[in-house]
Parts: sequence; structure tokens; C-alpha cells
Amino acid sequence: MPLSHPRRSALSEQVIAALRQQITAGEWPVGSRIPTEPELVEQLGVARNTVREAVRALAHNGLLDIRQGSGTYVVATSELAGVMQRRFADADPRHIAELRSTLESSAAQLAAGRRTEKDLKQLDALLVRREEAWEARDKEAFVAADATFHLAVVSASHNDVMTAMYADLGEVLRDWLRDDVGEEMTPESYLDHSGLVDAIRAGDAEAAAAQAAGYPFQCRPGLFTPSGD
Repeated sequence: MPLSHPRRSALSEQVIAALRQQITAGEWPVGSRIPTEPELVEQLGVARNTVREAVRALAHNGLLDIRQGSGTYVVATSELAGVMQRRFADADPRHIAELRSTLESSAAQLAAGRRTEKDLKQLDALLVRREEAWEARDKEAFVAADATFHLAVVSASHNDVMTAMYADLGEVLRDWLRDDVGEEMTPESYLDHSGLVDAIRAGDAEAAAAQAAGYPFQCRPGLFTPSGD
């Protein structure tokens, strides 16, 4: 449905808000290419310059990446997520692993006491999707499925602040996972997460926390070995 046509600056803000909503709602997932400029012009019913201005603003804010000759791609789901990705792009992988462990362990502990039947059904379905992606040796599908699974664990904590923070760190954690899985997707880099779901289902907060805390480090037994040793 075309947008209304107030003065230019307000219209640009409307277009920015409309594009941002498509991104945050997941209609354009991270890594996907957004519609072309002519398609957006037709969809929104605004001038080409207004669309271009809005896309550039979202690229400046870190949500979009304009790639000449290829298109414009979603790289983050919020301005904060874009900032997080840029800020931690060169972070020590050990520190990313520690952060992930801390957040997921706390979230899993809460999830064991707060999860609903809907949460458990979602976790079960995501476990299957994750395993299917691994069996197909589809690295990007596996990374997406694994990241979605862990976000669902955090969401099951029903702590909105923790969930939002984890979601904003999503691409940082996905980059870490891509590196952790490796190009070959060898059997030793696969971790079965059914024990975590079982602990959450059983309401065992201690076991859930322990399961979640261990995952980031099990693929890299030497991750915390001092470089001088």
C-alpha cells in the first residue's frame, strides 16, 4: 500500500521505518538481498530518490550493505546489531565464546523454570532442522539453524532484555560459529544439543545451565590455553 506524501523529510522517515520493519520482522533475513530500487519504488509508491535516501540511511546505520553490481543485502536486524557487528568484528574468539557461554548459561537456567509447552515444541522443531542441515552438509543452513535454536533457548527464559541483547549479538555469534564449524564440517565439530532441551524440559536449571555453558568450548579444547604454553 503506497505511503502518504507529507513533506520530503517526513516521507523519508516513513520509508526508513517501513524498510526497517521488513528487516526486524524477518521478512528480509540477515544475508538476504532486499528488493531492487524499482521494486521498492513500486511497492512504497514514492520517488526513486526517496528510496535511495532511505536505503543509504539504513546502510549508514549498519542494517544494510550496498554492494555495487550485486544489490543491497541485510547484514543486521537493528541499528544496535549493526554496531555490535562492527565493534566486535576483530574481537578475540575466546572472548566471544566466553560471552556466549555466559549469556546462554544464564538464559538456559531461567528457561528451565519458565519454559512453556510452545517453547518446548519450538526447540524440538529447531533441533530437527539443525540436524537436517548438518546431514545435508549445508554450512550456511546449519549456522542459521543453530543460531535460531540458541536464540529460542534464550527466548524461553522470558527475559525480554536478555533476549533482545542476544538477538543484537546474533551476527557476531554467527560469524564465530562459521569459524568454529570449519569448512569441512567434520564429525568432531558437531554437538548434539538434545541434552540441553531435555534439561529445560525437565525443569533442571542446574543441568540446563551446565549444558549451555559447555557448548561454546567443546569444539575447541585448547581454546583457553595461554599462548605462551
